[in-house]
Amino acid sequence: MTFQPLYQVLLALCCAILIPSTAIAAPQNKPTGTLTEKGRKLEARYQKDLDALRAQLTRAIPKVGEAKKKAFLAARLAETNAATAQKDAEQAASNVATAQALVNHAKGKWIGGADRGINAAKSQLEKAKDQSAREAAQKELAKWQENRKEGVAALKERQANLDRARKEQPKLEKASKQAKEAVKRAQASTSKALKSLRLIAKLSRSTLDARLAKFVILSEATPRRLAAFAQAGIKQQQLVSKLLADSDLMLQMAVADGAKGGAYGRAMEIYSQIMAKGRPARNSALQRLAVAIALEHATPIAQRNPEATAGVSVAIDPVARFLHYQTAFEDGQLDPCFKGLSIWDYRMVVDGNEPDETLAWGREMLQSYRPDHVYTSDYRWRYVAAVRTDIRYGSQDNKHDRPELQFFQNILMNGGVCGRRAFFGRFSLRAFGVPTVARPQRGHAALAHWTPDGWVVCLGGGWGAGWTKTRYNKDLDFLATTQARRNHAQYMQIKRAQWIGDIEGEKPVYGLLSGVPGFWYSVSLYRQRMIIKDSKATTLKPVGAELGEAEDTRGKYQSEAANVTDEDRAIKVSQGGVITIPAVACSSPKKSGRKILFLPSNLGGKQLHYSRNGGATDFEYTFTSAVAGRYRLTARVATPSWQQRLKVLTNESQTPAIIDLPHTIGLWGQTTPVEIDLIAGSNVIRFSHENDGYAKGFSIKDFTLTPTF
Repeated sequence: MTFQPLYQVLLALCCAILIPSTAIAAPQNKPTGTLTEKGRKLEARYQKDLDALRAQLTRAIPKVGEAKKKAFLAARLAETNAATAQKDAEQAASNVATAQALVNHAKGKWIGGADRGINAAKSQLEKAKDQSAREAAQKELAKWQENRKEGVAALKERQANLDRARKEQPKLEKASKQAKEAVKRAQASTSKALKSLRLIAKLSRSTLDARLAKFVILSEATPRRLAAFAQAGIKQQQLVSKLLADSDLMLQMAVADGAKGGAYGRAMEIYSQIMAKGRPARNSALQRLAVAIALEHATPIAQRNPEATAGVSVAIDPVARFLHYQTAFEDGQLDPCFKGLSIWDYRMVVDGNEPDETLAWGREMLQSYRPDHVYTSDYRWRYVAAVRTDIRYGSQDNKHDRPELQFFQNILMNGGVCGRRAFFGRFSLRAFGVPTVARPQRGHAALAHWTPDGWVVCLGGGWGAGWTKTRYNKDLDFLATTQARRNHAQYMQIKRAQWIGDIEGEKPVYGLLSGVPGFWYSVSLYRQRMIIKDSKATTLKPVGAELGEAEDTRGKYQSEAANVTDEDRAIKVSQGGVITIPAVACSSPKKSGRKILFLPSNLGGKQLHYSRNGGATDFEYTFTSAVAGRYRLTARVATPSWQQRLKVLTNESQTPAIIDLPHTIGLWGQTTPVEIDLIAGSNVIRFSHENDGYAKGFSIKDFTLTPTF
């Protein structure tokens, strides 16, 4: 991978702040709500096309007898009722666990907390030196004694509930088991009813695809909205005509869930601009990317600039976004998966509100500061592991956010709670071209992202605990479409059934948990379930579930340290006596541990990373100096935050020198020189980290000792 030099990135960031909003403002030719005479004629033309398509397709789509429809829908309803009964039975069977948790709470937090409060109050009473202090302690003691009394009463009541629940448990577990078996039988009946419709072979045919896709696009765009766009000028009218004549492009758009907000006119405008400027080959990865950006940015996405640009409201420039990813892709900066993604996948890469310059910063920052997060073989944590290793939990430092920094740079600097962590994780994934989606749950922010083995949830509970901000509302429905889409040919059966449902006027329902579907949408969703079952798709377990409300849990994420060679450790001395010490040339420690890691460096060779977690650890270097005297010591460092220092002790010196580590926003930078004295012969320099309570990590490439004499 190659990255822009630091000065280029910083220059780009400055430009992003200084460029006026008109430079990347939203397009001027916006459709209006009022149609002109020309617009009304165009609307009538598009409506005529839509009506003609509906009539043609109504005659051509598969026919199903009413009796078979009713049998299938009845089987579906029976399965739904059985699933509801199963959920109720499982909830009842969980009463023991709930009752036990309440008992444990009464014993531990309630009574145990009261006992601790009583002991503390008694200690205060013993230490009281005057009447006022004694009265305060007695009042505190009385409060905790009353609290304990209430806890004992609650425990008695809760223990009785637990005893009753235990007596009922065998019967409830039996009922839960029976309900589960009833669901299996109901599912088998639904599958049998679906097969009896004899639709699978018909839905496998692509003969109607072009007309179906055109119908869907005309329906979602609406003739009125298309006319409002086209009436702006001959260029806009030609764009609509070009779209409606391009069967392959319409099919690509429809399969990828269509233009956001139904704005197909604007989507076609964006696509045409991208194709003219980026010139991607048809059916290539970059052409699919162009379609994805056109669909996702059909409704403008507000760009999140640094707060220092308050009052400047701009939209993400979709053409610039394409060119950004095109350059990054061609330069090998993106994840290897990027080339093989679908249009639907790409949409969840290009939908961020960060400026393109911030995406470039994100890649260079991670490659410089935490290269192990880029190259880890664990795809679940690739690019996103910083949320557990470097994004400090807590909002206490958010007040230090700097207005000249972009939102994600401030998160790296000052941390945050679950929301900011999830935002940063998604940003990092997008920067490297990996699809990701917000997957919040009640009281918790989380994210999900693509891996070669399927989508995985980070920072939250497993699938079923949350939802997504997509047409697949429930997260299990979103997961189902990701699993079904892995086989494009079979997935098309699902889309065709949905499109036929659109012709029949059914309300779109995109998941079995997201509403009550009509006949054809039911066919699509139950066929989807069969496809997923036949493919033996696996559901990945969540990772980082404990991180939403806590600091890093040790042992859950293991960095992949580099093998350090003698060449990596070689200390060099120039003809002018300048000594360069690689950061990995430590005499202590000599190998990676929890606190200090030796990693590959994007500057070549290796680098030392001093982790945010894991306790304090000193590191030192033993080397030979040919000449005694005073030297200026500097270090090449990458730091994500501020208020960090290195304390430096040389040989037998008891007075440390202090190196202030500059805040480089995770990119490579140079420290201000400090002077130290070396002796002729063997020298030892020992470093310890000082941070004034701001426990943040840093990376060091090398140290330079320049003689002052």
